[in-house]
Amino acid sequence: MPPVHAPPYARVILEHLRGGDFDLSQLFGRHIHWGWWERAQDGDGTLPDFEAAAERMCHRLFEAGGLRDGMSVLDAGCGFGGTTAALDARFQGVSLTGLNIDARQLERAREQVRPSPGNTVAFVEGDACAMPFPDASFDAVLAVECIFHFPDRQRFFEEARRVLRPGGRLVVSDFVPRRAFAPVLGAQDLLFGAYQRRISGFVDIRYPLERYRALAQRTGFTPLAERDITANTLPTYTVVRRLMPRKFGTQAALSMTGLLTLELVTRLDLLRYMILSFSRC
Repeated sequence: MPPVHAPPYARVILEHLRGGDFDLSQLFGRHIHWGWWERAQDGDGTLPDFEAAAERMCHRLFEAGGLRDGMSVLDAGCGFGGTTAALDARFQGVSLTGLNIDARQLERAREQVRPSPGNTVAFVEGDACAMPFPDASFDAVLAVECIFHFPDRQRFFEEARRVLRPGGRLVVSDFVPRRAFAPVLGAQDLLFGAYQRRISGFVDIRYPLERYRALAQRTGFTPLAERDITANTLPTYTVVRRLMPRKFGTQAALSMTGLLTLELVTRLDLLRYMILSFSRC
């Protein structure tokens, strides 16, 4: 199993944020994930528009998980705490925990997120494939656009099942390849070769939908929903393409190569952006 490290791009983003970069703060200062638009043509390419779309993505995930007031929710791979903050703003009487392997990201999350009256928020440093929580601790576990960084999806699913109460929900958003295209990604060199990993870190997007279904069965989950929201996320590429060369300095060429390839295979319908939800048996 590959060693667990935070992706290098998180460090680059943090450096810009600490330097007071307003543009990057709007892009990835709260959420480090794609946005959601009702219609792709609604995206206007501006940072405020993307900021609102990233928040809407959270709400789509909450709906997929059937989240409601009074729940205990784990945000695995919580980044800078944006999803946790969105949970806090939307629900009452909730107990929220953000988990991340990177102490630096957690430091920003603790600075940015304060619980609303009646809610509790905690941020914990730890590995999503070896969670530091007791059995049956949560009603729901979210993994928002981060599972491809985890070194072992099966281990994560096993851990998610362990910490979930019976009937609890697991919600994942991920880049999911068509089955015929997955072997092409086997060596990870198409999108994330040795040089590209200097930005992205370890990335595994070889999991087609059929493997997710088999994984759920092996680990004690029942699939609930499989939502292909690729078309709703496409305006993200326009915004990120515009800002990336200005923000990643000497690494911009590597960043753009990976991003453009990702966009190409997505527009060719070889790779889908999906929200998957499961119930713990």
